[in-house]
Amino acid sequence: MTKPYGRKTKKKVGEILLEPCQETAMEKLELIADEQLVGHLFSHFYHKNELIKFRSITAMGQLGSRVGQKNMEKARIILRRIMWNLNDESGGIGWGSPEAMGEILYQSPELALEFKSILFSYLDPEGNYIEHEALQRGVLWGIGTYLASSPSDLNKKTQGLLYGYLHSSDPIKRGYAVRALINAKCFDCSLVPEYIITDNNQIDIFVNWNFIATRISNMALTCENNKIFA
Repeated sequence: MTKPYGRKTKKKVGEILLEPCQETAMEKLELIADEQLVGHLFSHFYHKNELIKFRSITAMGQLGSRVGQKNMEKARIILRRIMWNLNDESGGIGWGSPEAMGEILYQSPELALEFKSILFSYLDPEGNYIEHEALQRGVLWGIGTYLASSPSDLNKKTQGLLYGYLHSSDPIKRGYAVRALINAKCFDCSLVPEYIITDNNQIDIFVNWNFIATRISNMALTCENNKIFA
């Protein structure tokens, strides 16, 4: 049974995530006890509003990093919960979990040292491959987010797998793969399929607390100006 104060706090977190200013929202979320906030952010990963979902993922990244600075083991517990959510034995679908892992590792180099290989393994058919089609989008997003802070951490195998997703029939996967390769500073226009350079499919990219509608072809052209999509 959900405790009354828990319901009130969950509602408060939802209202904060609607705050148009990211800095203000983060300041308000920091006033909530970490132990309460983590559970409520997880619950918002399942929100029907994609904007709220992505904002909760961003907030989880900051929370995970902040907890890690105080107590690394407590931060590891958050990441282990994410991993459990992505485990078939959990009995659920880990919406938002791979994106949140990428966000936490993006903000915490110390945690990245321990968990980046696990994040990459979710893309690897010989590793902890995520078969769920929609969750594959989340894995691509999470890897792309992490690589924005540590582009040199992309290994050759994962790089090859990312290039493989440029051939996906799903424009969101194609776009997220382009984003990841750009953030890793290894997107080479001469190596990608020509249709990526002319791909006019429009997808939503979450940047600075909001979605920006972006054509995949426009993203691909950033290989010439070193832009990143964090």
